[in-house]
Amino acid sequence: MDSVDKKKSYIFSILGLAVLIAIDQISKYLAVTHLKDSDGIKLINGVFELLYVENKGAAFGVMQGQQIILLIVTCIVLIAAIYIFTRIPADKKYRIMKILAVFIIAGAIGNMIDRVIYQYVVDFFYFSLIDFPVFNVADCYITVSVIILFILIVFYYKEDELNFLFKKIDTDKETTK
Repeated sequence: MDSVDKKKSYIFSILGLAVLIAIDQISKYLAVTHLKDSDGIKLINGVFELLYVENKGAAFGVMQGQQIILLIVTCIVLIAAIYIFTRIPADKKYRIMKILAVFIIAGAIGNMIDRVIYQYVVDFFYFSLIDFPVFNVADCYITVSVIILFILIVFYYKEDELNFLFKKIDTDKETTK
């Protein structure tokens, strides 16, 4: 892939990231304006509803009130995801992996925005049938992407096709003697 195609790839990824974050933040804004201080909206009675929750923890409500630790962990995850994104080859075979990385990064940023601004994450999707923890769009980005990524790594990519993650980045050009 030449440098022009690589730049286009990064531009599309950044635009995709911006759109995904906007969708997450708009959905949370709508949850705050329409669901806060209400009993929620039952979409499928006894199965699925929209219910406003302020989550001061992480997934499944763990680490309640530990915002600084959660922000540090989020930053580490973001740095790792961005690093991996930059290492993924530009080949068509890895395009889905790049897209999944963009979704994971968008989800992490979307929830981090909430933690920085509000000191909690706005959640609103609730499967009451199984009493599943309330979650949001950013959580969907992360969870679905990680599941698909796991399936791809286990069933699609061969072990040697993932070596790009572990190869040393050569910054020095070879010199002839």
